[in-house]
Amino acid sequence: MDKVVSSPKDAVADIPDGVTLAVGGFGLCGIPSVLIDSLRASGVTDLECVSNNCGVDDWGLGVLLAGGQIRRMVSSYVGENKEFARQYLSGELEVELTPQGTLAEKLRAGGSGIAGFWTRTGVATQIADGGLPWRYDAEGNVAVSSPPKETRTFTVKERTPEGTTATVDHEYVLEPAITADFSLVRAWKGDRHGNLVFRTTSRNFNPLCAMAGLVTIAEVEELVEPGEIEPDEVHLPGIYVQRVVPLTPEQAADKRIEKRTVTESQES
Repeated sequence: MDKVVSSPKDAVADIPDGVTLAVGGFGLCGIPSVLIDSLRASGVTDLECVSNNCGVDDWGLGVLLAGGQIRRMVSSYVGENKEFARQYLSGELEVELTPQGTLAEKLRAGGSGIAGFWTRTGVATQIADGGLPWRYDAEGNVAVSSPPKETRTFTVKERTPEGTTATVDHEYVLEPAITADFSLVRAWKGDRHGNLVFRTTSRNFNPLCAMAGLVTIAEVEELVEPGEIEPDEVHLPGIYVQRVVPLTPEQAADKRIEKRTVTESQES
């Protein structure tokens, strides 16, 4: 099946207000910036976005945030976006902060048909006990807070520092999976069937977000014909992808560096 869509605008045209949207990328690596720009231009609003972070003030999901198009964020790290902080603290934006590994597994579970999973991450914290401020009001009071989650004790085997095996009891918290109405991802290479290959850091959350989407739209820097990608090189099978948007060379080259770190040259 040829899944190529002629333009980013057409690819996102049927995304309505109020949906849950999973968006790939890690920092500024692998962000589906072209699809996000098309979504901004569409005027869609009231979005609940699930993404590791929310871009920066003028890039990635930050452009949707600046346009008032995001109602709620489920994220791990939000420290690079001043507008995000302003909206959250002023009560304009609801935010569910989630441990990064937990967020990754919630997306993977959603894409694998798993309703939820038990994890030790967050036990004996507000992640499990509830009370994390999700939304403030205009006066800075907590208007919506996280509910408590179910916990349970499991008996497990583990290695001791001495190298022996011990049977111990640990408490775990139940985390529900995430399934999104739509997912937007960016791949280095893809074919017309939707098989995708990612490069380095962009492989972090993109495959997971793609798995979690009921409708997944992938922008690809290089479009190839079916069979040109070796099966062993496929990072995400096309079964998870419904639409493929090939980028122009200019769009593919338009990338940001989140933080540029250099050292002074050492003169001999």
